[in-house]
Amino acid sequence: MPATPTQTLATDLLNRLDATILDADRQTKPLELEPYRSQLFELFVIADASGLIRDGSEPELSPEGLSRELGNRWGLTTAAQSSQQQLNKMSPEHLSKMRLLWSFLRMWMEWQYAWSRWAEFHDRPATPHLVPSTAE
Repeated sequence: MPATPTQTLATDLLNRLDATILDADRQTKPLELEPYRSQLFELFVIADASGLIRDGSEPELSPEGLSRELGNRWGLTTAAQSSQQQLNKMSPEHLSKMRLLWSFLRMWMEWQYAWSRWAEFHDRPATPHLVPSTAE
């Protein structure tokens, strides 16, 4: 069965996210700095506009879906399960990838939160809030 356009887009976005994050890691540059932050944000905007960030979308590029997908790609799921079963620590390489994933997901979740509340603060005219005076 051929992939739908939405599935193709999701796969492309996931591949581009993966490549951008791993490039930042290879360059030992924080994801929060340019050019990585802008590149990741552009991918977020596309994913959101395509409806791929909503929980339950198929495929799902929500933080949970991305954690699952990237965790599988990077071997983190297997490493975490193995570590838990054998009651030992994860390798430094896997811990480094886990921190990288958390850093990325924190930004993704912050953007998702801000994006979801945009209309609440921008679609109506601003009204000044009066602060009561304490001196009379």
